Amino acid sequence: VQLVESGGGLVQAGDSRRLSCIATARSFNIYTVAWFRQAPGKGREFLAASRYGTSATYYSDSVKGRFTISRDNAKNTVYLQMDSLQPEDTAVYYCTGASFLHDDYYNTERYYNFWGQGTQVTVSS
Repeated sequence: VQLVESGGGLVQAGDSRRLSCIATARSFNIYTVAWFRQAPGKGREFLAASRYGTSATYYSDSVKGRFTISRDNAKNTVYLQMDSLQPEDTAVYYCTGASFLHDDYYNTERYYNFWGQGTQVTVSS
């Protein structure tokens, strides 16, 4: 499975941005898909996930209410809508996936098998 992110770029504080991630997968709906990010000098941080099957969504406290994850299984695509962006949101954003991922592990990096190359989002103040 290959994942390709797009939509990153330079934005102003307070702006919105939508990231997209297209997957090459025969049965996209069996994958829990998620977004992580990595800021300079920091580890990878979980942001949001969309569960396989039900498409139930999960968010980290740091982005809940500002970011929205959604998926279109017919297009093999997952989105991350980011609103009210702040300079501390500056990071490389990655999409990732794992088939039939247990619900206990949706926010755990090491349980995801497939990763995109990342897309840079820079928020200026």
